[in-house]
Amino acid sequence: MRVLVAMSGGVDSSTVAGLLAEAGHDVVGVTLQLYDHGAATGRKGACCAGQDIHDARRVADHLGIPHYVIDAEARFRAAVIADFADSYAAGETPVPCVRCNQTVKFTDLVALARDLGCARLATGHYVRRIDGPEGPELHRAADPARDQSWFLFATTRDQLAASLFPLGEMPDKAAVRAAAARLGLPVAAKPDSQDICFVPAGSYADAVGRLRPDALAPGEIVTEAGEAVGHHDGIARYTVGQAKRLGAAAQAGSARRIVVGLDAARRRVVIGPAGTGSRHVALREVNWLAAPRPRRCTVKLRARETPQPAEIVPTAEGAEVVLDAPALAAPGQACVAYDGSRVLGGGFIRAHAASG
Repeated sequence: MRVLVAMSGGVDSSTVAGLLAEAGHDVVGVTLQLYDHGAATGRKGACCAGQDIHDARRVADHLGIPHYVIDAEARFRAAVIADFADSYAAGETPVPCVRCNQTVKFTDLVALARDLGCARLATGHYVRRIDGPEGPELHRAADPARDQSWFLFATTRDQLAASLFPLGEMPDKAAVRAAAARLGLPVAAKPDSQDICFVPAGSYADAVGRLRPDALAPGEIVTEAGEAVGHHDGIARYTVGQAKRLGAAAQAGSARRIVVGLDAARRRVVIGPAGTGSRHVALREVNWLAAPRPRRCTVKLRARETPQPAEIVPTAEGAEVVLDAPALAAPGQACVAYDGSRVLGGGFIRAHAASG
């Protein structure tokens, strides 16, 4: 069949293109130019800019497949970068990779695939798409160390039905690199991307400050009772659960303290004892990949944490998660629900979750 492959210029998406071409599919490569500024232009290990676009083109030439570059800078700036800065200014901790997958990649590229007569969109994400009794399901990757299902919770059922994830069954990254080398791909040894792609200097707070200088305005560090115990140089430098950058305030009182909340309106960083948490987490912008009903499940409140048991209940505003054990939930982060390896759905953590 004809398949559109999203090629970022890295080894993962390049291997996907190579494997599909080797299997006899009619492969079309597309690279989204998402940004192209300063040091990012020649920087290796990022994606979707400068050197990476050049690498994607080299791979396409090697495979003998057509390759297109789409200028998506304006779309990316509005849907991802602006949202990233606005979220930090509102006292939240955003997940730009989720927003990018949700908007620029799956929404736009699935539509492009259909326009080009492609039956599927294929990406280099480490997840599995399994056809279940009620349609396609999203599952964790075979390699738990590479699993990216948390970042794809916002993929809709229709988008999932139109997608392929050839790397989901790979046992590990070494197997992917071995396949790339066997296919003779020029990026087989290219390093993985690490940082937020549009922050080439690695300082996300500076990137936020350029768009929302108010997010770097100084303010007070206060206890949950409102007592000022220190000062900070911008709420964008903090997230719930953080212990760094608190100075002497981290040791104020009898217990070690961490960030337990951000009051953007008053530019306050709120701290409390480590171990503070709630059993109740409210979600907004919930995307269901299974029938929305109350059910037992496991959830992840951050990408790299161990799933914890909970109950998820649909609400008019989205959903409420009731954890078996209290935990700290950072507003703006994603909470993703699982049944075993299957993604049931997920949403973004609301700033005003119920206490408990």
